[in-house]
Amino acid sequence: MLSVVIPVHNEEAALLPLYDRLTAVMERLGRPYEVIFVDDASTDRSFELLANLVETDARLRVVRLRRNFGQTAALSAGFDEARGGVIISMDGDLQHAPEDLPALLEKIDEGYDVASGWRKQRNDHLLLRKIPSRVANWLMARVSGLDLHDFGTTFKAYRAEILKDVNLYGELHRFIPALASFYGARIAEVPIQNPPRAGGASHYGLGRTFNVLFDILTIRFLLKYFTRPMHFFGRLGLAGVTLGGGILAFLLAKKILGYEIILAHGPLLFTGGLLLVAGLMMFTTGLLGEMMMRTYFESQGRRIYAVREVLAKGERKAP
Repeated sequence: MLSVVIPVHNEEAALLPLYDRLTAVMERLGRPYEVIFVDDASTDRSFELLANLVETDARLRVVRLRRNFGQTAALSAGFDEARGGVIISMDGDLQHAPEDLPALLEKIDEGYDVASGWRKQRNDHLLLRKIPSRVANWLMARVSGLDLHDFGTTFKAYRAEILKDVNLYGELHRFIPALASFYGARIAEVPIQNPPRAGGASHYGLGRTFNVLFDILTIRFLLKYFTRPMHFFGRLGLAGVTLGGGILAFLLAKKILGYEIILAHGPLLFTGGLLLVAGLMMFTTGLLGEMMMRTYFESQGRRIYAVREVLAKGERKAP
């Protein structure tokens, strides 16, 4: 079964046209499906419209959040409710054309675990959206090691088992392919349309683009050092201890030779002591990180690996 997850926040103008077009596309596919709208505490008539639609279509479900938690939380709520073997996420403002959905599914049917949309021709403001988005996508590609052009779009298709290994926090929904790649997911990119909004105001602005930079640093750490934090903090600690220790050793030698240290090299003495203490703190942070990482995996019974399938004579078994 296919599950389509659509987060919604104040999209009343787009909901009925979206539902009609999406239903037409899904019925042409001829596969069992469900549509899950997640109302992220809309203040317009979005929930009222969705509640009316539920009464007419048994394949439709609506999840209403208690307050506005944001797009990542809304997607996570929809993923938790989804029952399909393939889950498609898309926006509720008609900037994702439902007619592109079969192209994403084709990649899943070809054996990919994630089919990610690519807004090849963007209909956005050049300075406020296009240029910042290109810079952010370039950085994300370098950090994650994924050759994707468009990390920001929500329009993606996933195998359900892939999402079980991905926990979403903050605004990390755009990094789901990168997080999934940590467990060896096979990812394909599919060009999609980028029509203008049907109505309402965009929830994205230039300010949110800067938040992406912090997310990139988070993803870099998670992808490279999540299971070995000491390798990250230990390097910083070693650098601090080496530099600080070297400076203090140099000043100690000068003191032994009779030079005045406090007056002549006060700032250098302070710098050496600060580097030494900071290095020791980094070592301590790394050790705490190692303990927390082990507690995380062992307490939840999580694995540090993911099995695609198991082969044995006469049988072929997926995990």
